[in-house]
Amino acid sequence: MTETITRTRRERPAAVLLTPSAQARIATLMASAPADSIGVKLSTPRRGCSGLAYSVDYVNTANPLDERIETPGGTLFIDGASVLYLIGSTMDWVEDDFQAGFVFNNPNAKGTCGCGESFTI
Repeated sequence: MTETITRTRRERPAAVLLTPSAQARIATLMASAPADSIGVKLSTPRRGCSGLAYSVDYVNTANPLDERIETPGGTLFIDGASVLYLIGSTMDWVEDDFQAGFVFNNPNAKGTCGCGESFTI
């Protein structure tokens, strides 16, 4: 007699945790996005004093290698080549009297430059 065991797949946690403020900002961005935009994409291009920087841009085509995080206001894509640098990070949106922008708490970053624009792994 052969017995078949059925296993249910456990949902994988998102690579990046988005705060409610970051989710609200994505919703605001998508509300005024170009017509062909399907979401925003987080990537870590090489630039700055420390080597890598965070970049958030509109995206109009889905790459199957990108991580997808569905939020109430739109989809956040994470560049497939950047996921390993970002696993466990928290993405927040912060505004004060002098500046506004996404802020990242990245446990993988070993250091940042003086201006805070780039980081190293």
